[in-house]
Amino acid sequence: MSNFLKTRITIIFLLVSCTVFSQNEITTISGQILDLETSEPISFASIYIKSASIGTITNEDGYFIFHIPAEQKESIVMISIIGYSSVSKKASSFLKNEKIFLSAKTTTLDEVVITSTKKKELTAKEIVQKAYKAIKNNYPNKPYILEGYIRDLQKEDNKYVEFLECAAKFLYQGYKIKREPSVELLEIKTNYLAEKHPWNKNWERKNSIIDLVEDDLIRFDYGPIKGKNGWRYKLESILPYGNGLVYKITGIDKPFQTSTLFIDTQTFAFVKIELTREAIKNKSWRRRFSNGALQVYYNLVLEYQEYEGKMYLKYQKEEDHWRIFKGLESNKVIFTQYPKKELFINKIIIDNVENYPFKRNMDIGTSIENQAKEFNADFWNSYNIPTQTEKESEIISELKSRTE
Repeated sequence: MSNFLKTRITIIFLLVSCTVFSQNEITTISGQILDLETSEPISFASIYIKSASIGTITNEDGYFIFHIPAEQKESIVMISIIGYSSVSKKASSFLKNEKIFLSAKTTTLDEVVITSTKKKELTAKEIVQKAYKAIKNNYPNKPYILEGYIRDLQKEDNKYVEFLECAAKFLYQGYKIKREPSVELLEIKTNYLAEKHPWNKNWERKNSIIDLVEDDLIRFDYGPIKGKNGWRYKLESILPYGNGLVYKITGIDKPFQTSTLFIDTQTFAFVKIELTREAIKNKSWRRRFSNGALQVYYNLVLEYQEYEGKMYLKYQKEEDHWRIFKGLESNKVIFTQYPKKELFINKIIIDNVENYPFKRNMDIGTSIENQAKEFNADFWNSYNIPTQTEKESEIISELKSRTE
C-alpha cells in the first residue's frame, strides 16, 4: 500500500486530564480528547484494553472515565476512532493534564490506487459486495455475550418526557442465527419520566432494548450492505483506523434512503454502517399506522470493533421522528415524537460462553422502567458508561422539575 499512498499528516491534540487511583480494586483514568487544529472535542472515540476486551467511549464533548480492574493497571490502553491513527499507552502511566500527540492521515482518491487481489481496480459497489461476501469470515459464528449500557431519551414536540439509563448483557448465537439475542437486565441507573401526551396511554411504547437489537443489518441481512436492490454507491475517501485504513463509501437508494459505509481495506469487514431514511415533501417510505403514527425520519448507526479476529458490536444508535396524526386519514398532526436510543458495549465475552452465568430475566413485553429495582450505587460507581454531558444534565434537571 505504501507504494501508492501519499499521506498528509495532521497533528491532533489529545488533552487528557487524567486521574489514576485504586479504590475497591479499580483503577480509573479520565480525560478529554480534542482536535488540535479545531479545538473541537472528538466524540465517540473508543478507549479500551484490547487484551481484556473491556472498554468505554468518549461522550459528545470528548470526555471519558474508564474504570479498569486493578490487575490490569499495567495493561495497554488503546484509543482509536475512524480518521485518526490509534494511540496506545500503559494505564498506570496516565498523568494529570498529560498531552499526547497523535497523527491523522488524510488521503485523497487521486493519491491512492485501489486494487483487488488480481490488481484490478474496484468500484465502490464492488467493494460493498466484497464486504458482504466476507461477512461469514469477519463476524462471529459461535455464541458470545456482549455487555453494555443503554440510554433511552424521549422527546415530544419541544419537551423531553423520559430519560432512561440501564445496563444489560446480550447472549448472541452467531450472526447466522437471525433472531434477537437473549437479554439479562442488570441494573437501572436513571429513570426520569414526565407526563406524556394522552395518546400514549392507548399505545404503550415497546421495550427500548428490543427496539435496538431488532435493527441489526448484518444479522437480518438487509439494507445497504448487500450492494444491490437499487443502491448506488460512491467512494468518497480512504481514512486511517487502528493500524490500517478504511474505505468511506456513501450510498443512495432514491427517494428516501442514504447510507455511509466504512469498510476495512484489508479484511473488507464493515467497521461502521449508517443508514438514514427521511420523508420527502411529507411523503414517507412507510404507510401510516392505524393509530395515526407515521415515521418521517430514521437514523441507524452500527459501529464494530475487532476482537480475536472477529468483529463485535461496539456502539449502536437508533433515532426516529414520528408524526402522530389524529387518525389514519386525518391531516391534523397532534404532536411529534423524537425517540433516541443508544447502546454502548463495554465488555465482550467469547470464552466458555455455555457455562457463563447468564440470566434471561428481561420481560420483552414490559417497558424497562416497569422492571426497575432499587438503585445500586456500588454497581454504577465502577461501571463503564459515557460521561454525562452538560446537555444531559440539563435534560435531567428539566425532567426532575416537572415530576417533583
